[in-house]
Amino acid sequence: MKKLLNTLFVTTDGAYIKKEGESVVVMAEKQVKLRLPIHNLNGIICFGRVMCSPELLGFCGQRGVAVSFLSANGRFLARVQGVTSGNVLLRREQYRRAESHEQSAVIAKAFVFGKIFNCRTSLQRVLRDHQQIAGASAVESAIRHLSALLEEVKGQNDLNIIRGSEGHAAQTYFSVLDHLVTVQKEDFYFRGRNRRPPKDNLNALLSFIYTLLLHDIMAALESVGLDPAVGFLHRDRPGRPSLALDMMEEFRPLIADRLVLALVNMRQVQKNGFTKSEAGGVVMDDETRKNVLVAYQKRKQEEINHPFLEEQIPVGMLFFAQALLLARFLRKDLDGYPPFFWK
Repeated sequence: MKKLLNTLFVTTDGAYIKKEGESVVVMAEKQVKLRLPIHNLNGIICFGRVMCSPELLGFCGQRGVAVSFLSANGRFLARVQGVTSGNVLLRREQYRRAESHEQSAVIAKAFVFGKIFNCRTSLQRVLRDHQQIAGASAVESAIRHLSALLEEVKGQNDLNIIRGSEGHAAQTYFSVLDHLVTVQKEDFYFRGRNRRPPKDNLNALLSFIYTLLLHDIMAALESVGLDPAVGFLHRDRPGRPSLALDMMEEFRPLIADRLVLALVNMRQVQKNGFTKSEAGGVVMDDETRKNVLVAYQKRKQEEINHPFLEEQIPVGMLFFAQALLLARFLRKDLDGYPPFFWK
């Protein structure tokens, strides 16, 4: 059983993090702002100009606490971690299957099937909870299209066609996302996905939470001995955590997109929390970023039923559960990788 630990988010500009005994200490303006025992942490995420002492980085590496550095608007920059304790035979099997077009297709198909299923469930829940929503007919049409894509993927074994189906599913799903924004529509409109940098408020929220989600999935994969950089749906590219991106497809609609919509529709974020930089990208202010982080952490603490494991677990445990199931499949303890189906 893997214990779900907390992640420390440091957003204060100019903060300094150091080690004191068995604790992590956050300093700002020459004052101690926070002190946490290392055993209470699973990861540390630093936003913007946050400095860490070399002693702290070595301490975190020894204790298996990953330290990630992100830009002020949530773009992933780097990750510092200690020695990976995974089984070398597991990684060799991962690499062998990644080299095979046919084996990659088997695993990629599971990821894509889970993504499309959860995108459809997300839209179905919106119609169930908001029957008078504007654009309901478009949402119903998208649900039918996603259902057809599920059938298409189910009988497909060609990796390139599977990737094409994933792209069509994303296009279909995002084509109706704007209809799911029921309030503050002038300030949080959606006209398609854009990033690096995000050019509107909603995309800024999506990119920020996707980055948080990616960090958690990378940590989960590392924790079971898998290499986050070697994927099956997303191919190898220097600096890209392809396997983490593969697994994230299952969780985007369930965790990230639903959270973004809730934050906007419940007015937990406001337009005055977003500004446009000189480069044209949209950036959240410190207060908005903190509110989003708190909401993300609360979402991870909620209980959800895992259909394959047949038990209630915290949302934040889903990443570890799926990483363990993938590792068991690669070790041939399971006949197939069971994606997480949100029902």
